[in-house]
Amino acid sequence: MIETFDEHNFIFFCDCLAKQDADLKLILETYGYPPVYSRNPTFETLTHIILEQQVSLASAKAALHKLKEKTGSITPQKIMALTDIELRACYFSRQKTQYVRHLAEAILSKKLNLKQLAAKPDEEIRNELKKIKGIGDWTTDIYMMMVLKRINLFPLGDIALVNSMKEIKNLPKQTGKEALFLIVQQWKPYKTIAAYLLWHAYINKRGIKI
Repeated sequence: MIETFDEHNFIFFCDCLAKQDADLKLILETYGYPPVYSRNPTFETLTHIILEQQVSLASAKAALHKLKEKTGSITPQKIMALTDIELRACYFSRQKTQYVRHLAEAILSKKLNLKQLAAKPDEEIRNELKKIKGIGDWTTDIYMMMVLKRINLFPLGDIALVNSMKEIKNLPKQTGKEALFLIVQQWKPYKTIAAYLLWHAYINKRGIKI
């Protein structure tokens, strides 16, 4: 059975985690419940997530908006019609220009069907998306968490998430992934919900506007 969350059961899952983890409970008491981040299962969304790789949310959003000014709707066909120079003018790096073209090609050739992913288990989705150059575990996790609402994922490659976790748990900055992994395992089967709480704390603590 594929487990997901939505706006109706999200608060229940937050409360379940708060009962078992005092630090996550403190996030709720300090900042309230996180928003249920939601994105559409589209080529544009996956392009946006690729743009978010290793840059600020604001930088990725600026590139997406610049692309929309150029093309209107964002589709595989329109991406393939643009030159590399035109994409660079939309703030795409050389690497991300290649990545989004690989994604567009996969969809146009029907090697990837985004609409069909919702019915597949997490690992099958991961294997399918990672076949596309430029899509790794972080991009796959974010897509499954925010688009498909899978309930038990935690991207340890997310710098903001890891930093928030270290702050909330009062961990040394040099704490390694193995130690973090063991903490994350305690949040099963609601690891995604824990991640939402930690992002919520990170964003509010720094006054970041989404």
